[in-house]
Amino acid sequence: MAFHCFHCKKEHSFKDRIGFRDECEHCRTDLHACKNCEFHDAKVYNECRESSADVVREKDRANFCDHFTPRMGLGSAEAEKAKLKAVADALFKKKD
Repeated sequence: MAFHCFHCKKEHSFKDRIGFRDECEHCRTDLHACKNCEFHDAKVYNECRESSADVVREKDRANFCDHFTPRMGLGSAEAEKAKLKAVADALFKKKD
């Protein structure tokens, strides 16, 4: 499986799963953290869409949450930004 670090946006790949103590080889940020999880959403209660998850105060630090699911891709905000930029570039592209 491959996913991107929330901090440096570099891609990582794992055969099995991300361990509780795994770190980004580029920026040394914890990988088993809320900000790398599919359920992380800053707009919902506790910043987590998983309703039965325990409260985690430091979203960018390693934790032992059993609901952790690696977020594939660059994340929703970055993906949306890239998609909007591509549409704007196509719209305002100069014709020769």
